[in-house]
Amino acid sequence: MRERLTARVLLFDPDGRILLIRGRLTAEAPSFWFTVGGGVDEGETLEAAALREVAEESGFTQVELGPVVWLRASPLTLHGGERVLLKESYFVARCRGGDPSRAAWEAHEVELMDDLRWWSPEEIAASREMIYPERLRELLPDIVEGRLPEAPLEISMTL
Repeated sequence: MRERLTARVLLFDPDGRILLIRGRLTAEAPSFWFTVGGGVDEGETLEAAALREVAEESGFTQVELGPVVWLRASPLTLHGGERVLLKESYFVARCRGGDPSRAAWEAHEVELMDDLRWWSPEEIAASREMIYPERLRELLPDIVEGRLPEAPLEISMTL
């Protein structure tokens, strides 16, 4: 199985809300919420991929990128059918906030991503919807409060 290096972003606005996307893996699959981010292109650094993905998926280009706080590995079947092992690095980032844009979404993103919005920590804690990574509800309060781990935490589920 090919490994797919992936940059994910915990993108916060000035009010401490995090930007999440709701989407599906296939047209028939149930939807779930997840952080902004995606695959690292050949020759691209994790940091460059994180900033590019934020711009493409949200329209925000004025982003202060912080450290990687979580690492996660998970098998996944991509929209094209390829089975990969995602190797995700979760960055903390901040932006001015405002209305996100879908203008740069690719065709498969338009087809499979249903919503894009800011969530308060309280909304996430109260929600019964599926949100990835699985431990987001548990770990997010420390990030929101500025308590970042000294080294990235491994948050993978059992493979």
